[in-house]
Amino acid sequence: MTRPKVCAVAADAVFDGSALHRHAAVRIEDDSITWIGSRGALPVGISLHELPDRHWLAPGFIDTQVNGGGDVLFNDDPHPAALARIVAAHRRYGTTGLMATLISDTAEKMRAALNAVQNFPGHGVLGIHFEGPFLSQSKPGVHDPTHLRLPSGEDLELFVSPSPILKLITLAPEQVPRGFIAELVKAGTRVSLGHSMASYDETKTAIEEGLTGFTHLFNAMRPLSARDPGPIAAALECPAAWFGMIVDGLHVDPAMLRLALRGKARPMLVTDAMPPVGGGQREFSLFQRRVRVQGEACLDATGTLAGTALDMSAAVRNCVRFLDVPLTTALSYASFEPATFLGLGDRLGRLAPGYRADMVAFEPNEVRVDGTWIAGIWDACPAGAIAR
Repeated sequence: MTRPKVCAVAADAVFDGSALHRHAAVRIEDDSITWIGSRGALPVGISLHELPDRHWLAPGFIDTQVNGGGDVLFNDDPHPAALARIVAAHRRYGTTGLMATLISDTAEKMRAALNAVQNFPGHGVLGIHFEGPFLSQSKPGVHDPTHLRLPSGEDLELFVSPSPILKLITLAPEQVPRGFIAELVKAGTRVSLGHSMASYDETKTAIEEGLTGFTHLFNAMRPLSARDPGPIAAALECPAAWFGMIVDGLHVDPAMLRLALRGKARPMLVTDAMPPVGGGQREFSLFQRRVRVQGEACLDATGTLAGTALDMSAAVRNCVRFLDVPLTTALSYASFEPATFLGLGDRLGRLAPGYRADMVAFEPNEVRVDGTWIAGIWDACPAGAIAR
């Protein structure tokens, strides 16, 4: 995978993250975008990659919750080589940046996972997402209850220590002391609520301390009810918050997600992907539980949801079909919104001068990915990677 120093990509439709340009082109120099405009305005002789007729070019997808892919579970193999397989598996479906996600585990495993991300070569991994272990014992989902605990001083040091790595943690606000979230945010760690029985007031306090995310909204949290609004109401009335949507038709009924879209919070697509994405296995082991694929979801023997076999191109397609939103809106949910949530909206999630050339080419009717560019380097989608 190589690139000329200066090149361009032309398509019948180029979505820049906010507007759709017809018969347009993007100019790339080294790893960055330097220009976007009419295809006819390109200089003669420039190295040009032309997409097939009626195909689209858009910002590469960004997934903040990726547990695995390519038959690899990050918890089982927290090493750079395993991350490379996960990145390659998701890239086939348009994901150009992901947060490597570690499900609640031991302190030793958490340090190993952070080390793996710190030592990952090249692009594709944006940072690490610790989903737990400071979660509610009442809402563990598929997390191993023996790994759920209260934070210690050692844990705080892991999250606030200086590091070039972007960190995101999902926690239950009621499981951490007052001021804990504020300390994390002050150190640059993003904080999201999930697997929580927090009350409405506890959630509002967490937002005041700097919590800005809600992990797989509706799933594994106190439900919305008439006299107990809980975290869902607090999320949806906050314009400074983002919520992750798993749009597989099973995790959350589409009617509930359509309702959420009417709130003030900002939606973003996530996959909560497990090893089967981009792999060949339809079953895998998670903390000694056998998990199987059912449609685009994963379930254990008791029927408990255990992540998904959802890829990002399918998430975009489902968003259009299930939630009745335009394709351009779904694309924004998969790129600019997660980039902005992570604090990367000034360099990722748009096709504009100064942004890194992370892009996806696809057929729009089925959101079938042709290939991606990460930092200006093209990688064609291999045969068999058509979205399910």
